[in-house]
Amino acid sequence: MAEHRFPPGFLFGASTAAHQIEGANTNSNWWAIEHHPSSHVAEPSGDAADSFHRWGEDLDLVAELGFNAYRFSIEWARIEPAPGELSYAALAHYRAMIDGALERGIEPVVTLHHFTEPRWVTDAGSWADAGSVDRFVGYVERRSGSWTGSATSPPSTSRTSSASWPGSCTSDPAATTPTGSVTSRPRRCPPRTWPAR
Repeated sequence: MAEHRFPPGFLFGASTAAHQIEGANTNSNWWAIEHHPSSHVAEPSGDAADSFHRWGEDLDLVAELGFNAYRFSIEWARIEPAPGELSYAALAHYRAMIDGALERGIEPVVTLHHFTEPRWVTDAGSWADAGSVDRFVGYVERRSGSWTGSATSPPSTSRTSSASWPGSCTSDPAATTPTGSVTSRPRRCPPRTWPAR
């Protein structure tokens, strides 16, 4: 059998979604959906795998498996539980995760939006609302500003995750590094006609 090698710099890793593993994501729209009396969700996330508190153990497992990358999401509902209200504890938590990955030789690949959003964003109309892009850009900029000046080396912009909007309108190749530089902003979606509810 022929031996196949991955090219230099190839990232081989694990991937998670914050709401599915962190637990107690009570300000999220999905928490509200899970707990609504007519919910289709058979098993609410509850404490999930408690990765919010056990992230160090999770990163140890990633390293023990020999992976060199970990793609994880940052939960907007934790960072901004109410409009304009920043949780510095949540920002410090995710900063510690990024630093913890780098200390273990793992490339952190951060997703800024993985389907869930704060309840207040959903209540304002979610992505169908004209102000949704500005709200998201504000969240990204506030998150980015909090991590400026990290002592760690950011991954190249080609290795960062992108955010995308429903449908055909997507962001430019997202370029947010763990140290907080935003090298491109989402482009604005063209006006759409949304069906009546």
